Amino acid sequence: MSNNLTKLTYQTLQQGKNYFGLAHKTLSAQLKDIVYPTLRQTKPIPREVITKLQDRFNQLLEIDWLEAEKEVYPASLLFDNPWEDFFRYYPLVWLDLPQIWERVQQKKYQDFSSGIETEGYPSYYVQNFHHQSDGYLSDLSANLYDLQVEILFGGTADPMRRRILSPLKDRLKVFDSVSPRQIRILDVACGTGRTLKLIRAILPQASLFGVDLSPAYLRKANELLSQISGELPQLLQANAEELPYVDNYFHAVTSVFLFHELPATVRQTVIEQCFRVTKPGGVFIICDSIQMSDSPEMAVLMDNFSDTFHEPYYKHYSTDNLVERLEKVGFENIEVQVHFMSKYFIAHKPF
Repeated sequence: MSNNLTKLTYQTLQQGKNYFGLAHKTLSAQLKDIVYPTLRQTKPIPREVITKLQDRFNQLLEIDWLEAEKEVYPASLLFDNPWEDFFRYYPLVWLDLPQIWERVQQKKYQDFSSGIETEGYPSYYVQNFHHQSDGYLSDLSANLYDLQVEILFGGTADPMRRRILSPLKDRLKVFDSVSPRQIRILDVACGTGRTLKLIRAILPQASLFGVDLSPAYLRKANELLSQISGELPQLLQANAEELPYVDNYFHAVTSVFLFHELPATVRQTVIEQCFRVTKPGGVFIICDSIQMSDSPEMAVLMDNFSDTFHEPYYKHYSTDNLVERLEKVGFENIEVQVHFMSKYFIAHKPF
């Protein structure tokens, strides 16, 4: 009975987040149409696609619950919501919208506030991804990011992130002879630290590392992760094209929601770097957007995402063959999974 009540509570919470995200998007779209009626409209979503999307949503919640029930990760993660950040930053999400719409209207895709340092970053990174103010280079952007992503995905960002935990935990069994404290895991493009926080919950003794290009997002990650008891993950500002680690150093490498924001050639370079720093026998896990090859019925949503948000590399990503890219550098036994709107590549480096 207790489990049933907990499951019902979890499902109710997630449905509430979904309805909230839908309400926010509906209201903001209506306001945008009043203030900026000339902005391009998205393609209408057919009813059958909405039905399939709801089915995928329900399947995601079911597997999320089942894996918590099987103790793949603590059930407390299901209810880990940054409510303080929500109440603090949600008003700022609304206040930021007029700037976003103005940026879209004027087609300003590399618009940064005075005082934001853009020199030294790769040109593909100096973008207003999602049209958000200051791209990934301000503290405001870092503070709003997780909330914006939660709204975008109707509260499923963490459930999608959690899908890396089971394969990560399972693939690390090949290193059972290694002391838990000597297991090293790297999260590439760690952003605000949400993925590292989830990994810490299943591997409390492992040495965790994170790299990101944004100092603002690293500050946010440090703020989040310092609240967790135990050893603080080691965070570095670094470009994933040149990971600052020796060869064969990590037992596992993860990357969540990075690859669709990389040009094709950079995708390959980052995969090469992840292969280089992964130990023989180790695993590299990518979580990113679905693609046309696995979800052609969701093509209208992928087209809308590319059109609505400034994602200059997404269209190419949506048809890119990442399995081929992974195999090219030497990864083997690549397993592919799809959960809701995300796709997962679980790649193994041979011994």
